[in-house]
Formats: sequence, structure tokens, C-alpha cells
Amino acid sequence: MADVPRELTDLRKLTDEFTRFMLSYKFGIDEVMTKLNILKEEFHHRHDYSPIEHVSSRLKSPESIMEKANRKGCELTLDGIRSELHDIAGIRVTCSFISDTYKVSEMISAQQDVTVLEVRDYIREPKSNGYQSLHMIIEVPVFMSDRVERVKVEVQIRTIAMDFWASLEHKIYYKYHRSVPETLLDELRQAAEAASRLDVKMERLHDEVVALSDVAGADDGVIEPAEIGRSDLPDALVRMLSAARIERS
Repeated sequence: MADVPRELTDLRKLTDEFTRFMLSYKFGIDEVMTKLNILKEEFHHRHDYSPIEHVSSRLKSPESIMEKANRKGCELTLDGIRSELHDIAGIRVTCSFISDTYKVSEMISAQQDVTVLEVRDYIREPKSNGYQSLHMIIEVPVFMSDRVERVKVEVQIRTIAMDFWASLEHKIYYKYHRSVPETLLDELRQAAEAASRLDVKMERLHDEVVALSDVAGADDGVIEPAEIGRSDLPDALVRMLSAARIERS
């Protein structure tokens, strides 16, 4: 059998190293997604409510990684990229209310194997364009077959209104190739302010509803399908069914 050319061997080695590099970030996302889904389900069962409405994730493509590495002027090695780029692995958590964003942040920070490296609060201090979100850079252990990798994951936590605004802003910047007309930027800032006011109002309404729900005997008029046949029937309904049965006999 002919010897494999050194260039091909080196290429295979580099490909394997980069594959493991990308997999480590994919597994980092998996680790954090599992934690968030556990918290969401536990809250739902214990409190009939969860501060987490929706969770999504994304992994930067190799092209996007190289573009940002070049833009930041970081060392073009895997170690250099790993050190300088903190958003290769990203997770977005959507909440209903502003207070929920901080609650989720606290729950993530309380995980024993999570190291919080950085927190940027764009909710209390929005960006100049109106952008609001709570950003966390965390580090989690990923247990590979031959070593443990400490992987950085960026977690963005925002309300539904903030997420809607950010999605629209991203589409507009993409449409105009980041050269957005000033008039449109002004409208975006106004929309961000409107979304912020809506968040504050919805939080207040939510607090009022929660206070009313604490009144004894309060019923929201809804039953889960799985609970059919498990709960006691109201006395009035029992009397009605009994009377109807007597009439038929």
C-alpha cells in the first residue's frame, strides 16, 4: 500500500481538530439547553407557571467565525479564536415579563457547574438604538471522550416584546446592508420605547392578576385534559346530574 502524502495527513488532522472544536460548542449548547428545559419544566410543575416562555439556540458557521475573528484582529488559531470569541455558541431565552429575565439569570448563575464570566444589562441601560436584552457569557464543562472542555456560551434573555423588536431590527439592518436611513432608525428607537412601555404595563397587569389569583376559591375556568376524571365535581353539578338521572328513571 502506498504511503499517504504528508499534506493529506496534515489536512485530515486539521479537519479533525476543527470538527472537535465545533462539536465542543455544539455540546456546550446542548448542556445549557438541557439545564434551561429542566428549569422550565420544574417551574411549570411546581408553580403552574414558568418564567421561560421559549428557548432557541444557534451555532456560528465557520465562515462567520473567521469573519468575526478577522474583524476583531484576534490570533487566527483555534486557541486564539476560543479565547477572543465569546458568541460562537448562542442561546436565546424569551420571557413574558422583565422580572422573569432576571429570575432566569439568577437560576442560571446558581448552577454549580456554571461559571458566569460576564453580564451586560441592556435592559436597565439600553443601547443607543433602543436594543434591550440581558446578555450573559457563561462557561460550562463539556465531557469529551478524552478530556473536559470548558466551553463559553452566550445567553441572551429578553421579553417577548424585546425579542419582536430585535427580530425586526435585524431584518431591517440586513435589508439595508447595515446602512439604514436615519428616519427609519428614529422610528426603530420610538418602537423600542413603545415596547419598553408595553413591558412595564404588562408586568403591572400580571402582578394584579397574581394578587387576584391568591384569593381563596379563585378559578381561572380551565382544566387540563389529563385532569379530567381526577378532580372532584362541584356540588351543584353533582345535584344536577342526580336530578336528571332520577327524572329518566
